[in-house]
Amino acid sequence: MVPHQYAEAQFHKRYRVDRLVYYEMYNDIRDAIAREKEIKGWRREKKNDLVRKLNPKWEDLSKKLFVDRR
Repeated sequence: MVPHQYAEAQFHKRYRVDRLVYYEMYNDIRDAIAREKEIKGWRREKKNDLVRKLNPKWEDLSKKLFVDRR
């Protein structure tokens, strides 16, 4: 788990990520990867519209998603 925590910290530092505002869940990892690639190809405004549609206040969803996971 330590290498993952280190990589996560480096990601946060590099991209200045401080909250989770959008996520999708998939049963098949291939579907998730395909969707991630699709979204990565979008313009920034289209990505922001997707977030605004489902999370208009840009709330941190990690608090709800990762409750009691420790």
